[in-house]
Amino acid sequence: MPASVPTPADLPSAAGRRREILRLAVPAFGALIAEPLFLLADAAIVGHLGVAQLAGVGLASAVLHTVVGLMVFLAYSTTPAVARAIGNGQLPRALAAGRDGVWLALLLGIVLAAAGFLAAEPLLDLMGATGDVRTFAVDYLRWSMPGLVAMLLIFAGTGVLRGLQDTRTPLFVAAAGFTLNVVLNLILVYGLQLSVTGSAIGTSIAQWAMALVYVVMVQRNARNHGVSLLPDWHGIRALTKVGSWLMLRTLSLRIAILATVVVVTAQGPVNLAAHQLAMTVFTFLAFALDALAIAAQALIGKELGASRPAAVRELTGTMVRWGLGVGVLAGILLAVAAPWAGLLFTSDAEVRAALTLALWVLAAGQPLAGYVFVLDGVLIGAGDAKYLALAGVVNLAVYVPLLLAVRQSGADGGAGLLWLWAAFSLGYMAARAVTLGLRARTDRWMVLGSH
Repeated sequence: MPASVPTPADLPSAAGRRREILRLAVPAFGALIAEPLFLLADAAIVGHLGVAQLAGVGLASAVLHTVVGLMVFLAYSTTPAVARAIGNGQLPRALAAGRDGVWLALLLGIVLAAAGFLAAEPLLDLMGATGDVRTFAVDYLRWSMPGLVAMLLIFAGTGVLRGLQDTRTPLFVAAAGFTLNVVLNLILVYGLQLSVTGSAIGTSIAQWAMALVYVVMVQRNARNHGVSLLPDWHGIRALTKVGSWLMLRTLSLRIAILATVVVVTAQGPVNLAAHQLAMTVFTFLAFALDALAIAAQALIGKELGASRPAAVRELTGTMVRWGLGVGVLAGILLAVAAPWAGLLFTSDAEVRAALTLALWVLAAGQPLAGYVFVLDGVLIGAGDAKYLALAGVVNLAVYVPLLLAVRQSGADGGAGLLWLWAAFSLGYMAARAVTLGLRARTDRWMVLGSH
């Protein structure tokens, strides 16, 4: 954690702002990539145990990802709270906000982990797990519950550091955690023959090692600046209020993705396979845009805390231009690579043909995605969580009829997937762009963020 922070008197030039954006965005991109690497490593290690083991871990992971995804608000609500205090030159207040975020993460983690352990079997029964697959899924889910507590602490700790304008430390922690995870899983799964249980235990240990780094950093800095380590329940309630709106925002995104899967499943296994591959590419490209969004969260929060609305406007304009630029570049590269990208994933000619069409549509939508991701980060950094949540519901209401139109058209094969991705990558993203753009044009979100 940095020993000193920028003062409100700091007024970086345009070149300085660009350096600030890169300083935050590049390490953030590396840290974001670490999470899917965890999943790939687990899948590769467990995959050699057998089909039932891999299927069981896949089902359990679906439950975990849903819970963890909804809890990402712990980072998104902590970052702007800390950043605004930093912008106002109040480091002790920033550290107190970070401390409260960590306490909230711990309390939520304990409750969710206990509930997950007790509800593991009925949850997996609801998902249709049977036989050996069910056994492995239950084992993996239950032994992953200690790691769930750690993951929530990691979210909060990452949010604290981002608010303090530090994205390098989370990169180093993520890289070390990934390495430890691989080593432990190999030892526990193959060395000690613990099967999927060993994989869950190894990942949980690695997650706790990462979480403890953040907890110690927050605790040490709080103590050094005379900040009590005990929670401030008023601060926790404030984070919970913001977090509940951010959770609704995230839930609307998850429902949109799930509804897309439901529609493509009806188009047959070829389109479903191609869609999953296209979504993997979409997710990877989103990391670069998410990195810009994270930089926006930290920088916008700091400028609002310093009460510099002109700087906020200038920074927002710069970030939007960068988002559009990255989107255009990613779109061009993807459009060129689309005809050959399928060779990396599958030998099935039908899947590759459908994937090519989906990737071309995805490429066309990248500039729009860049605009959306950056403005999302700007408004999160401003603490405009309620608007984001309500806008998410509106966007979903616009998207569902588009999905129904695709389904009722009866289109299948490449045409069906093309129209589906047009609905998602162009229609849904356009709805998000409109709602975010209209809000960004006003001053209301800056007034909210200044308090």
